[in-house]
Amino acid sequence: MPEPYDGGRAISGAGAGGGMDLAAEEAETLEKIPGGPQGTGPAGKPRSLWSDAWHDLRRNPVFIIAGLVIVFLVFISLWPGAITWMSPLQCDLAKAQQGSQPGHPFGFDGQGCDVYTRTVYGARTSVSVGVCASLGVAILGSVLGGLAGFFGGGWDSILSRVTDIFFAIPVVLGGLVLLSVVTSNTIWPVIGFMVLLGWPQISRIARGSVITAKQNDYVQAARALGASSSRMLLRHITPNAVAPVIVVATIALGTYISLEATLSYLGVGLKPPSVSWGIDISAASPYVRNAPHALLWPSGALALTVLAFIMLGDAVRDALDPKLR
Repeated sequence: MPEPYDGGRAISGAGAGGGMDLAAEEAETLEKIPGGPQGTGPAGKPRSLWSDAWHDLRRNPVFIIAGLVIVFLVFISLWPGAITWMSPLQCDLAKAQQGSQPGHPFGFDGQGCDVYTRTVYGARTSVSVGVCASLGVAILGSVLGGLAGFFGGGWDSILSRVTDIFFAIPVVLGGLVLLSVVTSNTIWPVIGFMVLLGWPQISRIARGSVITAKQNDYVQAARALGASSSRMLLRHITPNAVAPVIVVATIALGTYISLEATLSYLGVGLKPPSVSWGIDISAASPYVRNAPHALLWPSGALALTVLAFIMLGDAVRDALDPKLR
């Protein structure tokens, strides 16, 4: 007696076998791809947030261009003598306001100083102020905001009211008032002023990031296992809450460079004989019609530097924010 035809089982088995074969072929193909599929490492292991971000940054042309510009700025800040042989304080009044000449591609300013040399040495001041101010703001704001977000209560309420007071202070007006009584001619009063008025923004961001991170399941599990507050804050919360702080601090670095130039232009930041793009822009403004080159070159260097750091911050934000993937 012939066996009954079981078409449904045959079709079902073929479909299941075909699906398993396709899945096996797809997995085998992914294993042959260097680096594995998106979000995985060479061995197929999932990448961390930082390694995944670096994987995206290396393929972002905006990050590469901004990074090259910043590396060049850091290089000339550390070794300005590598691309110029003159002193920024070496001036000749007989050459005041003259244009480009052999050996002096940017011409001379109103005091007969070489504009090219002063533009190169001005990068040292701007980069130093921006980096130091960003680090100070990030550290102070992260510590205060992180502790407020983690412990909450009265500390959180006090910090929130203090930040509201600082947000109400106009930055430029505050600089005119505070720095006008400072007699030091170094960059440290300017950096201290920026840290004093800049930490509330980072504090708000760090507070919100810590509040979000401490509600995750892994933090609750660590708390249930008896982990101390310091261990939870340092080992579990901080690594997962620091990304927004890094993004904002990177973007703000360009803002601090611009703020230093503004304060120096107004005469309350750095003062001669210090070399700063803001000082040179201020000195060149009265005779911009007779010698526009003395104003355009330091202004262009300032704009390019600020743009490079803003582009770098935008690229880092896109790489670290999962919502933008």
